[in-house]
Amino acid sequence: MVANSNKISLGKGEIYHIFSKSIAGFEIFRKDSEYERMKNLLKYYKLENPPLKFSTFTEIKNKKDFFQRHLISKRSLVDIIAYCFMPTHFHLILEQLNENGISVFMSNILNSYTRYFNVKTKRKGPLWESRFQRILVETDEQLLHLTRYIHLNPVTAYLVDKPQDWKFSSYKEFLQEDREKICNYSKVLEINSQNYKEFVNIQIDYQRELARVKKLFLE
Repeated sequence: MVANSNKISLGKGEIYHIFSKSIAGFEIFRKDSEYERMKNLLKYYKLENPPLKFSTFTEIKNKKDFFQRHLISKRSLVDIIAYCFMPTHFHLILEQLNENGISVFMSNILNSYTRYFNVKTKRKGPLWESRFQRILVETDEQLLHLTRYIHLNPVTAYLVDKPQDWKFSSYKEFLQEDREKICNYSKVLEINSQNYKEFVNIQIDYQRELARVKKLFLE
């Protein structure tokens, strides 16, 4: 059974599928730099009580030194298991490590990106359709299939033909092809890179067909 309610409390040590989308399908990620901005927000705000806003942190010349002096000892609010950014929305799989960790983390990244995007595009008002959606992940099997689902999102949307061609997801981390690692999936999943690649690729046609049928019913 999958629990899906924004009224349920988020439990420490539990894993959730977190989903947030833009208002009215507005395109919020249009350039590589915007995708990278959100990816860096994940890395920065997963830490508890960072001393600076991310916009201020980006202006520091010696970020490595600042990290060593002010951030390395910070506890993490969440563990990022997997992620995928799409032009109008994004998916995260998060484990909550501290009480209210996911809520604080999501508030920080959503608010920070909204301020950045609004200043950049000279717009005002909210950017996201709602606070965020959450689904409790209850079994290892459910978690494994969920990672495949979110890694296939760009293929299902026909943005790329192969999931490894999409630069803005954790798929290449799962394949051990990305040196910059922000996910900590090994504590909850045993992933063999080649087996996982086959596990994902075998689902491409089915997931595309499922999306097509779903769209027909909604039209």
